[in-house]
Amino acid sequence: MPTLLIDLAGPQQAWGSRSRFATRATETAPTRSGVIGLVAAAMGLDRTASLHRFDSLEFGVRVDQPGRIERDFQTARTLDGRTSMPLSERHYLADAVFLVGLYAVDKVVISDIREALRRPRFPLYLGRRAFPPAGPLRTQIVDQYLREAIATAEWRATPAFRRHAGEQHPPLEMLFDAHAGETADVSLQDVPRSFDPRRRRHDWRDVKVIWTSSTSKAQRARPTGHDPMILVADEEV
Repeated sequence: MPTLLIDLAGPQQAWGSRSRFATRATETAPTRSGVIGLVAAAMGLDRTASLHRFDSLEFGVRVDQPGRIERDFQTARTLDGRTSMPLSERHYLADAVFLVGLYAVDKVVISDIREALRRPRFPLYLGRRAFPPAGPLRTQIVDQYLREAIATAEWRATPAFRRHAGEQHPPLEMLFDAHAGETADVSLQDVPRSFDPRRRRHDWRDVKVIWTSSTSKAQRARPTGHDPMILVADEEV
């Protein structure tokens, strides 16, 4: 039962599922569409490529460091400076850390995705092109089913966040594809059917929200790996 775990951390992230016109919103956790787009870029797929190969993947995410939602106002002008574009409002997450899981019955599928993320064909970004990850993506394949793998994985929060939280953290929020017959807590239109700019299409997905227990391994784990905010003072987490 192979599950691929992917750490997603960076100064800024944006995971939209309902942006309209001049307002670009963000969800509070990575969307299925955003992560599949990340994987497709790593594999070097064209935007018009078929996405059917990802249909069998089961998706989940854990919020290890929620960050905070920030808002920018942006505008643009034509090259000759004569025409201004409408003012747009763009939301994004600052200083967030997530643990994403992808599960497939076929281990070859998971291994191919991991290899692509380790040696991406196209640049990777966290939802928007201006938001690169904080270094190479950390990945791990574990022989566990998705929900168990995410619930028991080490807590990925940065050392600065841990110090701010006193090394303790409340139960962590996890969002999974809802199983057949399972009551969904929310629905998101984030199942990608086409990334073609001429006809983008997304289907709806039922999401089940579960919380880790206060005694889970995720609570007790010590921080590992690179901390992109290590040079920031404790009070700036």
